[in-house]
Amino acid sequence: MDVVKRLQNHNIKPSVQRIAIMTYLMEHRTHPTVDEIYTALAPSIPTLSKTTVYNTLKLLSEQGAAQTLTIDERNTCYDADTTPHAHFLCKHCGKIYDLECNANIKQVEEMDMNGHEVQEVHYYYKGICKSCLGNEYLTKITNN
Repeated sequence: MDVVKRLQNHNIKPSVQRIAIMTYLMEHRTHPTVDEIYTALAPSIPTLSKTTVYNTLKLLSEQGAAQTLTIDERNTCYDADTTPHAHFLCKHCGKIYDLECNANIKQVEEMDMNGHEVQEVHYYYKGICKSCLGNEYLTKITNN
């Protein structure tokens, strides 16, 4: 989808900074932080500030164009993929991976929400990713 159209579809007025930040999120599926996005974009947009990146990401999240991830207690991360899916955080390398969800888990059936309206559901898993598990295994073999 075209970035400008995506912003407009979420009632966000396109600007140079907003287009650049949304493009970065869509092209870099690494669940970046404010600092990572700022560091990547600042050289090509001299007027960009960390505050602008933070405020833009907040707006994107509030309007449903991106989602805010709090899976990592140290960093807030962002994801352009707003379709229902889960996230896995590797406790060893810190990478966040997307995981597909079973369609049945996406809705809580027959649960009394006591009049509340659910607008977001987050599925977070934490452990050791397969890359780190493989490296750990290789390290144990070579050290023995």
